[in-house]
Amino acid sequence: MLKEVDGAELLQSIRMVGSGHAVFGAEVATRLAGLFERKPEPFAGLLTGREREVLRCLAAGDGNAAIAVRLHLSVKTVANHVANILNKLQVSDRSEARRLAQSYGAECNADS
Repeated sequence: MLKEVDGAELLQSIRMVGSGHAVFGAEVATRLAGLFERKPEPFAGLLTGREREVLRCLAAGDGNAAIAVRLHLSVKTVANHVANILNKLQVSDRSEARRLAQSYGAECNADS
């Protein structure tokens, strides 16, 4: 509960907590609901943030040179990221990685 809560609501909350219920103020409940509504980032536990950015660009069909320009990287760095992605996702080529990423709805976005 926030400290701005009125006395009647505070008393009701104390009684509910005393009987084993959880009580959240409206603002806290809204924040919690927002956390549960967010879609988890695909591959978050497997790929680094930069690798996920590269993968999204792969999913969009971009080649290494286009990805390098879009993400402000060297082509060699992009190639290294692509190799790491293929290894971590256990796929044989970028087409397979593209299909896998597209199945998760990946989109290329230089601002991610």
